[in-house]
Order: sequence, then C-alpha cells, then structure tokens
Amino acid sequence: MTYQELNRQYEALIARKNAVKQTRYNGVYERWAYPVLTREHVPPFWVFDPDPARNPHMMQRLGVNAVFNSGAILLDGKFTLVARVEGADRKSFFAVAQSDSGVDGFRFWDEPVVLPDTCPEETNVYDMRLTRHEDGWIYGVFCSESKDLSASNLGAATAAAGIVRTRDLKTWERLPNLVTLRSPQQRNVCLHPEFVDGKYAFYTRPMDDFIETGSGGGIGFGLCRDITHPVIDEEKMTSVRKYHTITESKNGAGAVPIKTDRGWIHIAHGVRNTAAGLRYVIYAFATALEDPSRVIAEPGGYLIAPMGQERLGDVSNVVFTNGAVAAPDGRVYIYYASSDTRLHVATTDLDRLTDYVFHTPADPGRSADCVRQRVDFIRRNLSYLQKTKEENE
Repeated sequence: MTYQELNRQYEALIARKNAVKQTRYNGVYERWAYPVLTREHVPPFWVFDPDPARNPHMMQRLGVNAVFNSGAILLDGKFTLVARVEGADRKSFFAVAQSDSGVDGFRFWDEPVVLPDTCPEETNVYDMRLTRHEDGWIYGVFCSESKDLSASNLGAATAAAGIVRTRDLKTWERLPNLVTLRSPQQRNVCLHPEFVDGKYAFYTRPMDDFIETGSGGGIGFGLCRDITHPVIDEEKMTSVRKYHTITESKNGAGAVPIKTDRGWIHIAHGVRNTAAGLRYVIYAFATALEDPSRVIAEPGGYLIAPMGQERLGDVSNVVFTNGAVAAPDGRVYIYYASSDTRLHVATTDLDRLTDYVFHTPADPGRSADCVRQRVDFIRRNLSYLQKTKEENE
C-alpha cells in the first residue's frame, strides 16, 4: 500500500458522519454508533515514514496501540479533546483533537503535546482532566507514573497527580506534583473549576499503592492555598466506596463537575470485582453548590456500562471517563473510553442529566430493601396506569 492510499483511508475516516445508535433506550442519553477517536484517527505521518527511500515496504515505524481516556473543553468554539495516545511501546502521551460537531470529524493537531520534562523519574503520563478555572488558566491534572524503586517486583509503580497549565493547549507550564498528606499515592485527581473559600479545590483518590485503594475510602476532597506549591493537608471523603455496589473495589473522579442551579453534577467511575476480573462503569452524583464536598444526590446503579463491542479491548469490560463538555446550548457531551482501546461519546442535555441525578432513587443497600423499593415503584405505576385507563374509557 502506498502512503497516498493510507492517507485517503485516513481522510475518509475523519469525514465519516456519526449517528445515534441507542441499543437500549433509557431516556437519559444517546449513545453514538462510531467511536470519536481510535488509533486509526492518528495522522499517518505519526506512524509511517512516507519517504519510499527510507521505507520501501511502507511499514509502520512508530506504532500506535490505542487512543482513549480524554479530557474535554470548548476552545475557540470547537470541541477539544486532550486524548491519551498509547504507543505500541506501551508509553502514553497526550494529543489534542478538535471537532466542530462534538460527535464526529475529530482531527488531531499535527504534533502531540510536549510537556515540560521536569520529573526525571517519571516514566509514563496519562488520563488528563482539563479544567477551565476561574483564575483564567486551563489546568491539566494527570497521572504521573514512576517505577517504585523500593519494591523488588519489576512492575511495581507509584502514581502521583501531575499538574500543568496553559492558555491555548500549545504552551504548557509544569507545576509541582500534588502532595496529599493522607495517602502516599494519588490517581484520578480532578481540579474544581471555582475557588472554594478562596482556595483551589481538588477531588482526589487516596491510595495505599499503585493498584489497591487500601485505606482510601472513595473520592476525596481537599483544598490548597497556592497551586504553584500544591499541598493538601486534609482530605474529606465525598462519594465513598460501599460494599456490594458498583464502587466496592474503588471509585474515582471523572469529568470536571458541571454546575447547575441545584448543585454540582459529577460523572465518575466505579469499579467492582467479578469472577472475570474488574468491571468499570460510569456513575453520577451531585454535591452542594456552597460545599462541593457534600454529596446531596447519588442515584443508585450505573449511568453507563460497557455494551457490545465496548466490552472488548486491551482491558476488557471497562468504560471510563475523564472528560465532558456542557455546551452553551444546554447539550452535554460525555466522552468515555471503552476497554482502554477507543473513545466514544454519549449525549444528553442538562435538564435530563439533572432530572436523572436528583430523581433517580438511591441504592437502598440490601436485596430485601431493593425489592421492596421496586415493588412500591411497580404498584405506584400500575395504579397510575389503571387510573389513566379508567379516565380514558
């Protein structure tokens, strides 16, 4: 195959229109048929050397394995994603892709993001949350992974929350990694978009080691005075892990909270263990406007779970989000990855999302209570249907 043929295939993919594909109607959101970003969306010149003298067989020189977990904002009127791109060498980096529609046509900028290389021990970076903060900066908070030199296991790692800031996603300033006194490691950290009591507010995920949450009880919340020296002395817990729920093994902040008249809506991920391994789903909850650490609504169950082909990939049975866009017209675009392989979009609107979060019943916690909850629900519905039928006869 020639480079020109490869480029024609690439351009055809970028030009392909997306369409709603609701495999199971729930009234909350619409799933879209095609992923918005995959490894096929990276420009061919990222992977292939187009010079036949250097690449006579037109083979990949720097392969890309996957494109997934993405931060999201509106920038200059365009839906803008900072995606995690994983090379065939397993190293991840960030790259900016933009679209006019938010559901298709995403095109990567010519070059990936080059972050300031200020942490010589850092081996891998991934999963950036993008926050447009009221201080005027756009912040990126991501996982900074390093080898755990204290462990004999070659695969042992440590995780920290790296912080960068920018005005345009082109020039980046690297700040010190977040320090939290509650736990030795942090992942899935998200910066709140507004000051709280005059301080920068972070949603954290305290962890005892790279994989296990250990004493970490769920999604934390902490304040720091100076983001150029980010230290959190105290973490309060917000959405806590609970036995026999979708957050039993761990949970973590996802998209930057969305402000509504009733509270801050959070779109997060929850993890439980199964006989087939960990299962990741996306759930939602709300915190108070005046106190973003206080949960005021927590619908039971998941918002999005992996379905169909979404269940297949490098790390199967996973959906994960670290980016959403609440557009000025009220539409909400939730960008979620499936199985650490590709990036999808689900769309809703602020009215529906708010209705879901504040009017979906909470998880009662026990089978006996859950069945009573459902029976009460059924009886009320049947009574309404019977009354409606009688009125129409």
